[in-house]
Amino acid sequence: MPDLLSGLAFYVVFLLSTVLHEGAHAWAALRGGDPTAYHGGQVTLNPIPHMRREPFGMVVLPLISVIMMGWPFGFASAPYNPQWALRHPKRAAWMALAGPAANLVLVLLAALLIRVGMLAGVFHAPESVRFAHVVGTDGAGLSGVAFFLSTMFSLNLVLFALNILPLPPLDGSAAMPLLLSDQTANRYQLFLWTNPALSWVGIILAWNLFGRIFMPVFLAAVNLLYPGAHYG
Repeated sequence: MPDLLSGLAFYVVFLLSTVLHEGAHAWAALRGGDPTAYHGGQVTLNPIPHMRREPFGMVVLPLISVIMMGWPFGFASAPYNPQWALRHPKRAAWMALAGPAANLVLVLLAALLIRVGMLAGVFHAPESVRFAHVVGTDGAGLSGVAFFLSTMFSLNLVLFALNILPLPPLDGSAAMPLLLSDQTANRYQLFLWTNPALSWVGIILAWNLFGRIFMPVFLAAVNLLYPGAHYG
């Protein structure tokens, strides 16, 4: 059986990361003129409204995957008004990017805390890196902190890198109007909405491609975290 204590700690990181991601979507939509998610109570870091909206994706599935595999797998969402998105494609695109941007902030925050720990002499670059082992420490009392920061760094790097892929239904696809004229952006949005099967195609492509994409991204990020290191 997987290490349940580590899995539950991983679930806490998943919950924090997902709530911030969806809360950022909701906040950006509100700033852009769409209060749909705000009225749903999702412009918040309180996980309860997000869990209430997606109980299976944020509670049931992640906890089952923790028990079976030792790490959480799940999903969440924030509602928005499609008519607002059609009227304001650029604003909708910024809303889409807000979620991955929030995950990038958590990656940078974890990196900052790791560097502070290194300056304090309690962390060091490990001999080898893995998804949940990005930080080395000689003190057994800090191993839990090192695990938490490692998973926060790695999981949010996954959420950032995955969601910026320009494949429906990922956020990178919804951000494409930033590169298009308003008229072309509207046609692009309508094309996606009238062809929902494209979301399944995008999920299959992302599932098959992401493993090959993420490892170089992960190693590049860790080598930036530890200047002079040559992991990989």
